[in-house]
Amino acid sequence: MEKNFRIPAAEIKTVVWNFRYCFATGRITVDGMKVGYMYRESPQDRNDSGWNFLAGDESDEYLDNPDNLAIYEVNTIANYDPAIVEVLETRSPCAFERDGSTGKFVSVPPPDPKILK
Repeated sequence: MEKNFRIPAAEIKTVVWNFRYCFATGRITVDGMKVGYMYRESPQDRNDSGWNFLAGDESDEYLDNPDNLAIYEVNTIANYDPAIVEVLETRSPCAFERDGSTGKFVSVPPPDPKILK
């Protein structure tokens, strides 16, 4: 399935360096939603940042469809939502939600690793 990304690859600029790869949903990269929830697990290898980015309104059914989730450079997601940059240095495990009134990310308990497996 061909995806129509909100930001063409040629328009991606360097916003952050050295963060390697992450998972993000199509709600962000295709539908253009801001990141509403982000969490960081321990990286699986040296190319993995451990970061996962979601709009926050994805259903379990949506997340179970592999077409709705992809691997990106963290820099790509920072182009879609520069507000994530302020918390990217946080060590794993961690999680953040966007505060609806301020638009800032606030720390929340990270997901249980047993649930993520």
